[in-house]
Amino acid sequence: MDKNTLVGFVLIGAVIVGFSIYSRPSQEEMERAQHYQDSIETVVRQQEQMQKAQEAEAVQTLRLDSTSQFFAHTQGSEEFTVLENNVVQLTFSNKGGRVSKAMLKEYNDQQKQPLVLFDGEDASLNFGFEGKTENIMSSGLYFQPVNVTDTTVTMRLNAQNGGHLDFIYRLLPDSYMLDFTIQASGLQNFFSPSVKTMTIDWNQRARQMEKGYNFEQRYTSLTYKPAGESFDYLSETKDEKETIPEALDWVAFKNQYFSCVFMAEKNFENATLDSKMEQKESGYMKRYHADMQTAFDPTGAQPSHFQFYFGPNHFKTLLASNKLSFDNKDQELEDLVYLGWPIIRLINRWFTINLFDWLSGMGLSMGIVILLMTIIVKILVLPTTWKSFISSAKMRALKPYVDKINEKYPKQEDALKKQQETMSLYSQYGVSPMGGCLPMLIQTPVFMALFFFVPNAIELRQQSFLWADDLSAYDDLIHWSTSIPLLGNHLSLFCLLFSATTVINQIVMMKQQDTGANPQMAAMKWMMYIMPVMFFFIFNEYASGLSYYYFISGLLGILTLWVMRRMTDEKKLLAQLDANKKAPSSRKPTGLMAKLEALQKEQERLQKEREERMNKMNKKH
Repeated sequence: MDKNTLVGFVLIGAVIVGFSIYSRPSQEEMERAQHYQDSIETVVRQQEQMQKAQEAEAVQTLRLDSTSQFFAHTQGSEEFTVLENNVVQLTFSNKGGRVSKAMLKEYNDQQKQPLVLFDGEDASLNFGFEGKTENIMSSGLYFQPVNVTDTTVTMRLNAQNGGHLDFIYRLLPDSYMLDFTIQASGLQNFFSPSVKTMTIDWNQRARQMEKGYNFEQRYTSLTYKPAGESFDYLSETKDEKETIPEALDWVAFKNQYFSCVFMAEKNFENATLDSKMEQKESGYMKRYHADMQTAFDPTGAQPSHFQFYFGPNHFKTLLASNKLSFDNKDQELEDLVYLGWPIIRLINRWFTINLFDWLSGMGLSMGIVILLMTIIVKILVLPTTWKSFISSAKMRALKPYVDKINEKYPKQEDALKKQQETMSLYSQYGVSPMGGCLPMLIQTPVFMALFFFVPNAIELRQQSFLWADDLSAYDDLIHWSTSIPLLGNHLSLFCLLFSATTVINQIVMMKQQDTGANPQMAAMKWMMYIMPVMFFFIFNEYASGLSYYYFISGLLGILTLWVMRRMTDEKKLLAQLDANKKAPSSRKPTGLMAKLEALQKEQERLQKEREERMNKMNKKH
């Protein structure tokens, strides 16, 4: 690096440091910001308390009205009914006739206890029905459980006139799916014939399930699927509220690895969805709210059918759950596992997942599975890696000839001639400047596929390897009590190893390019070395399994390049190029080289025309 470049980098660093110090808020500003945040939280709490008071007042008003058809259900004590199968246990409350607790038997929380998606005040679900003289709000009423078995229960509201409203639940065997039906019976006089819909008010505070709050936050979002379309979601990183004009197949309150999905056979209409961030250390990630409508037949001739999914975001489990859903819908629940952009998603769906399942089915530890996957992927892309390497080796072998051309045309005005002669040289020897780029471009989707797959692979959750106790979260073998800006309170050792191998890879790649003493390329080298430092700060809170994958991939990349260089004699390669060189008369460029040569000829023609016009103008004057 020359003196001017070094001074430039020093000045840039000084400006960045100085700006960070200058822009750092004062103690007074921080106190004002904290006071402002506390004020917002106070207002939010007041609004919540006011809303609860209004709901309590509405319930109290209903209790005082002894003429109500459902007056007997306004008073009572809360009781619980449990339905369960081999994978899930659901607790139902007679107050509101809803699921009040969902526990997954095959998964544990961070305290190694059976994982609970929600319980008690974490969630609420209210159905509203408009009657002729009064409305039914299910959340304030006490239902009577009837027809109770291990997997079924009917929550019933009996009217004084003999009719009733039923919430019918059936837990499917060995599944996370819960069938749910709402049906009125003998209530024709209670409802107006014009009533065709009911309202739904669904709330839930998404618990923090994983070790790393910030990393889990990136994959925790209120997700929904418009009917006949692909899924969409609200922001993971900020508060967002949206009114959806389209009909919805389902709404999901999603965590990184688990979801509560509410599906409707007749779709949800006029939905307003709201997602609010919860504070770190609160034990929660987000506060979800869905306000919507759906079809309701007050005569009971056409029951309203729904389904819940309380379970893991496991691709094949969700795929199988689609088959248990409504016959007239393709729910595409597997979209809750985000596998990347369209091309990358296809690679993950048909290759990565099946390879992962095959390897993990052997009973190997997840660290060994990731290692073997990385080796297999490296082997599969080896032909393109070799082609890219040989293309770079040919370019290096021809560098003495390119240097002679550069010496022949030292002036800037001869740049076009220099470029044309260089391209002609490459064409004569059958070397393409793009020969090394295209193979690397082909490899990129394969390596990107694992970037999207690993953070969404629930199989890595709470799986230990070496010093990492959970491959789905950061490994904090080195940690401290206070939080450092940009770094947090730990160092991820796998992230350090990944960054180190990236630096070594950059050094090897730069030597492979053999850029010489070009000051611009020297500056670029330093920029390439800065990238691993940036990667470290970004990936320090990422899943250790992802950093481990990139570390292994980088290590194998260095080893592969070292073997290839040992296998290649550049002097013999140059001799072979000389021996295979075609005569200029017989040379016929094809593909990209032909297009580049045609473009250069066109530029040369235009330049000659400009020179001729300038000469004519000079002669006139």
